[in-house]
Amino acid sequence: MSLILFIFVILALLAGYVFYGNYVSAVFDIDPQKKTPAYTKYDGVDYVPAKNWLIIFGHHFASIAGAGPIIGPVLAYMLWGWAGTLVWIIIGSIFMGAVHDFSSLVVSLKEEGVSIGQVAAKYISKRASILFLLYLWFALVIIVAIFAAICAKSFITQPEVIVSSLGLIPVAVLVGFLIYKLKINLFISTLFGLASLAALIYLGGLLPIKLSGVDPYFVWVTILLVYAFFASVIPVNILLQPRDYLSSFLLFFGIAVSFIGIFSRPFSLEGAKVISFGSKVGFIFPMMFITVACGAISGFHSLVASGTTSKQLNNEGNAKRVGFGAMLLEAVLAVIVLFAVAFGLKTIPKGVSEPAEIFALGFSKISYFLGDYAKFIALVILNAFILTTLDSATRITRLLTQEIFKFNNKWLATALVISAGAYLALMNKWQVLWPVFGAANQLVAGLALIVVSGWLFCKGKKYLFAFIPAIIMIGITITALGFKIVDFFQKKDYTLCVVSFILIVLGVWGLFEFRKMTRCRLNGKIN
Repeated sequence: MSLILFIFVILALLAGYVFYGNYVSAVFDIDPQKKTPAYTKYDGVDYVPAKNWLIIFGHHFASIAGAGPIIGPVLAYMLWGWAGTLVWIIIGSIFMGAVHDFSSLVVSLKEEGVSIGQVAAKYISKRASILFLLYLWFALVIIVAIFAAICAKSFITQPEVIVSSLGLIPVAVLVGFLIYKLKINLFISTLFGLASLAALIYLGGLLPIKLSGVDPYFVWVTILLVYAFFASVIPVNILLQPRDYLSSFLLFFGIAVSFIGIFSRPFSLEGAKVISFGSKVGFIFPMMFITVACGAISGFHSLVASGTTSKQLNNEGNAKRVGFGAMLLEAVLAVIVLFAVAFGLKTIPKGVSEPAEIFALGFSKISYFLGDYAKFIALVILNAFILTTLDSATRITRLLTQEIFKFNNKWLATALVISAGAYLALMNKWQVLWPVFGAANQLVAGLALIVVSGWLFCKGKKYLFAFIPAIIMIGITITALGFKIVDFFQKKDYTLCVVSFILIVLGVWGLFEFRKMTRCRLNGKIN
């Protein structure tokens, strides 16, 4: 029964890519002959065309995946069961997440590679752009802090992943050199990179790095942020592109192994938690929709799409593969994670509460033929994507800093970002805002879709396929924040009450700005 269900889900996602993807793509008038911003605004640092669409797909996929599509489905299953979670992953990823990612990418391409916040200035209002950009900046700084902290903690608890995680950096630089400088065939360069990565993973298991006599958390956060600093300012084709490209193969491997395991040894549905409408953190609506996050839709994806991917895409004709396709492949990952935990484990072992460990245990059940290596590989995959999100988020925040504060000096802009991220990570200040961060991220998705809707409306194109998901996401977020305000007030956490209220106002304000803009356009006035 689980095999039939899995096949149905995969076919549904494929159908969504082919049919709904083609429908949305047609609205945007994709032109494969038009030069992308990677060529028209080439600067050798941020605007650099990828050698092949597979490279930019790997960068985009690795950057948006992160830990979200793994952690979110695990938590959702534990709290509300697999049925509702699975339905939301399918519907949300096709009609909201993929539309959100693809449209953010294409709008940025059509607007010379600028961020979604800058698009808001032109098609919604300057006031909207300023507030949106500032909001995005703070959200991204928190993301930098969160992923630096999570990655540092994973190095401490899983020292065997350190060699593969950090060793991939010089390997990626060498692969980038082979592809772009020596013009070595992509297949050969990729084969060399993957062989090196396999060797690093093997060595990591033999040589776990454990720090003694120092504060390991401080040391690893510092090292990671120094890495993120340089990864943010050097040309994308030297490190970011090849590193994310190689990292994506880890996930491809994990997905392939999971397919083999599910098809070779299907699991029974009996014993798994089907559905629960309530949980310790709230009702299935709206809290489950916020919890699944990247598995269905995530505002961070629009920042990657318009922040780095649009500046590297080599052809508009590849936008659907990268934008729509990567999101649906991420949905496949979320489904595999859900199957691994729901049908592989069924019940969570006593004493195990960390989502990462739960995923690793579930993955080892599905990929049973890997034996003792399965859990280790799962942790390597998860950690690799945490690190790719960190360096991509840092570069995007640096670009936003230059936009908002008019910094021409990329080193100064990056220093500001890293300083803010270091303060939040080292002082654990990010944890103060963590309880509302999931809702804040989903609010970004709703606001990004508002901007896309405004762009489509001004161009005289169909816009409801973007506007309706925007309304839904903002509605879900506002409802979730409303519940959180009550909870925070009861706990006398007035700071988070205020933050939640501000986020609600921001969501309502976004809808108001869109309504105001449409009235001005219909009346022949430019706002």
